[in-house]
Amino acid sequence: MSNWFDLSTWNLALVLAAMGAAVWWGVRGARGGFRPAIRRIAGVEAMEEAVGRATELGRPVFYVAGTQDLDDVQTVASMGILGAVGRMTARHGCNLVMPTDRSLVLAAAREVLRESYTAVGRPDSYAPDMVSYISDDQFGFAARVDGMIAREKPAACFLQGAFFAESLLLAEAGAHAGALQVAGTATNHQLPFLVAACDHVLIGEEFFAAEAYLSGDPEKLGSLRGQDVVKNVAVLLLLGVPLVVTLAGVAGWTWAGNLRDFVLRLLQT
Repeated sequence: MSNWFDLSTWNLALVLAAMGAAVWWGVRGARGGFRPAIRRIAGVEAMEEAVGRATELGRPVFYVAGTQDLDDVQTVASMGILGAVGRMTARHGCNLVMPTDRSLVLAAAREVLRESYTAVGRPDSYAPDMVSYISDDQFGFAARVDGMIAREKPAACFLQGAFFAESLLLAEAGAHAGALQVAGTATNHQLPFLVAACDHVLIGEEFFAAEAYLSGDPEKLGSLRGQDVVKNVAVLLLLGVPLVVTLAGVAGWTWAGNLRDFVLRLLQT
């Protein structure tokens, strides 16, 4: 058995199994017809407003999916949000412009938008040149996008993905153009810059949950429900176990010390 499995990591296997079971339970409930309630996310609701504003003003919508390739989970999440934004622009008949800095992101974004426009019955409105490749160079890409924003003056800018030193350059360009900007990222050290220059920001987990929120897909919402269960259990462990151990030290409960040792071993990586 030890040749096939590292039995010293049983705790990780148990935690992963519990997390998987919680997500499976959430998805199974969604398939059975239960639709979990998702709290209102102001930044997500502002996306429809931003696209509508661009339509009224006759100006384009800009979408930037970060500066990382498709091997970054934030870029993958951004493609899901792009699909929802694409459906909005298709329904409103608004022009969408998406500059990219990776060839794989270019190909994926074109396919996502093609499916989005087809899904709302507007396949003829889709054009591959909505998505363009600029440069793999970080600041070369940022400079070109800033120039595009300054010339085309979009009414809405979506900055959704992994951003680094170029984040403030892009956000400031949109702010100077008078665009309503909705940003989203899990790159913590760039959040202050996006918050300072954008109207709405999806912070961390909100960014990853946005696509499920926008799509309304029961299975995706069920997955969020399962993840919330895992987080609630983790919070209970972090708050409850220290409390029990503290009381046990006063009351002399032996079992509480054993519980503490088990939880510490369970959470050890």
